[in-house]
Amino acid sequence: MGIFGGQFANVVEWEEYRDDILFWKWTNREIKKGSRLIIKQGQDAIFMYNGRVEGIFTDEGSFDIESDIIPFLSTLKGFKFGFNSGIRAEVLFINTKELTVKWGTKNAILIPAPGLPGGMPIRSFGTFNCKVTDPAVLIEKIAGVKKQFTIDDVKERVIAMLDQLMMKWISTEGKDMFNLQANSFEIAKGIREDLDMEMFKIGIGITGFNIASFSYPEEVQNMANKVASQSMIGDMGRYQQASVIEGMSKGDTAAGNMASNVAGMQMGMMMGQQLANQMNQGQQTGQGQQPAQPGQSQQEPGQSGQAAPPNFCPNCGTKTNGAKFCANCGTKLV
Repeated sequence: MGIFGGQFANVVEWEEYRDDILFWKWTNREIKKGSRLIIKQGQDAIFMYNGRVEGIFTDEGSFDIESDIIPFLSTLKGFKFGFNSGIRAEVLFINTKELTVKWGTKNAILIPAPGLPGGMPIRSFGTFNCKVTDPAVLIEKIAGVKKQFTIDDVKERVIAMLDQLMMKWISTEGKDMFNLQANSFEIAKGIREDLDMEMFKIGIGITGFNIASFSYPEEVQNMANKVASQSMIGDMGRYQQASVIEGMSKGDTAAGNMASNVAGMQMGMMMGQQLANQMNQGQQTGQGQQPAQPGQSQQEPGQSGQAAPPNFCPNCGTKTNGAKFCANCGTKLV
């Protein structure tokens, strides 16, 4: 018999594969004659014998272990045939795909801020990307004591470091404590580099880190909203104009009614101002007239005694241009 004795062949493959697992160990079973190794897309297979890495196989496909695999193993390739039983070896399957993980701060991070002795409590969330970059280191640091290593294990390690890194890079790049989102790219870039350096120690690479949002305490957020509202109300004229134009363009009934009300108020104010001006002019004219002397008529020769028409129509405010009737509404002026 060959190196693989026995009558029952094995299929060595990643059983019950899951995307969230970074490695899975096929172990404690004999590899027998006729056994095959199946490597699927996005996987590497690492043969281990007596705790030592014998060979790493990265090509996907189905391989006869005796003829396609054993000759390439550093220790077993020197064995001569003649064994009457199978060989016990471990095969470690590595997930080589890049995985995306959601993260979020469990507790508020106290970021040093001027005027706040305890710091500004900030929460944040986003995603990071990771993948196995050094299988040998991963095996040395992790695989020797675990049968599998999941993305939750990686996330736990990342979250444990995140608070300190967030404080570091917000203090470095967060030039405006109340506008952190504007600097989120630089903050995330610094965090990714530091995380990658730390996770590389166990063979994991952090290939991307994204901050989706920062959140402040409710009181601070309400104050920010109030300041934004006051700044908008500060120029009421522009706010009304924008509202009127938007309502007219969309055909919004409520906005249209508001536009009509605003226009009516402005028309009334204009007419009131015009009437006040006319009354003021009338008073000044009356005061400028001298009382008639005895024996003299108050009318100058050649005058008809008829009052001059007003400059503006008292009904609609249209300029009269000396006419006896308003050209707009038809009101008699004299």
